[in-house]
Amino acid sequence: MFLHQSPLFRAFLLLFIILIFGVFGFLIFEPTYTLFDAVYMTIITISTVGYSELGELSKSGRVFAMVFIVIGFVVFAYSIRLIGEYMLSGWTSQIWKQKKNKRMINKLNDHTIICGFGRNGRQAVSRLKRHKEPYVVIENNELLIKEYEKEILFYQGDALTDETLHGANILRAKNLICSLPNDADNLFVVLSARQLKPDITIVSRVSEEINQSKLALAGANHVIMPDKIGGDYMAALLAVPDLIYFLGTLDWWEDETAPNVEEVPISSLPNSDQNRTLAEIQLRKKTGCNVIGYRDEKGNQIINPAANLPLSPSGKLIILGDGESFKKLNAMFDKE
Repeated sequence: MFLHQSPLFRAFLLLFIILIFGVFGFLIFEPTYTLFDAVYMTIITISTVGYSELGELSKSGRVFAMVFIVIGFVVFAYSIRLIGEYMLSGWTSQIWKQKKNKRMINKLNDHTIICGFGRNGRQAVSRLKRHKEPYVVIENNELLIKEYEKEILFYQGDALTDETLHGANILRAKNLICSLPNDADNLFVVLSARQLKPDITIVSRVSEEINQSKLALAGANHVIMPDKIGGDYMAALLAVPDLIYFLGTLDWWEDETAPNVEEVPISSLPNSDQNRTLAEIQLRKKTGCNVIGYRDEKGNQIINPAANLPLSPSGKLIILGDGESFKKLNAMFDKE
């Protein structure tokens, strides 16, 4: 435990211990000394300044003084070395970075926690950054963190522990992505996260198809099998290439002209436009966006909803448009 403390802490702890040792030693071997006298003799002895003694020491006092000088010199020299290493090493810088990251994480709200910065974790970060969504990545690989720490917000630790999840501010998080390479680890994280924050939305990666149902039972809202999706995508490129190409261009604000699909909650509409129909809102006329889907408060999905469909404030619209039309939509919905 002692060796895991910072060099500065160890140095001052050793100096404090040797100081206490010297004070008690002089009080024991020189009964005539007061506490102040013992402190004085301890300091001038350990610092080797050579000031005069408080009278002649007894034989036992001189023996103790010799032992104390040797021990004190070694401890004092080692403490000075530790302090020097602390000042010259990157320890201070590392502590400052950790405190800065902790402050940034504590300020997060409705953010996404990504467990693991592997291939899938990096892709998730890229998407969230492009969509300007707040996030924090839990990763225990120190070399990986140092490589990306200038552009990625990390929390260093083991995602399988509750302490680490709390450190990533899970109680204020909105989503959690489990992208660890091991299905058992993802299962454990899902169980822990669901217990700590029952209403959090969890997306988990799975390697073996047999484990999909287990992760769902553990509390994952969505279970994704990257290998299966990749195989389906490659086959679809051969079967319906034009459709796949079109869907592949639907990116989050890739550029001003790129088509984009986004979901918009009805509750973000102005109060005057709520509890109305699509025809009354005139979304296409005002923004140029097309409503291609609607999800009501019960979770029912309607493809290409009718113009006279009444919209519930708890529902969501699935909208297709380009960058310019979405700017108008954001202004209309008062979105950032």
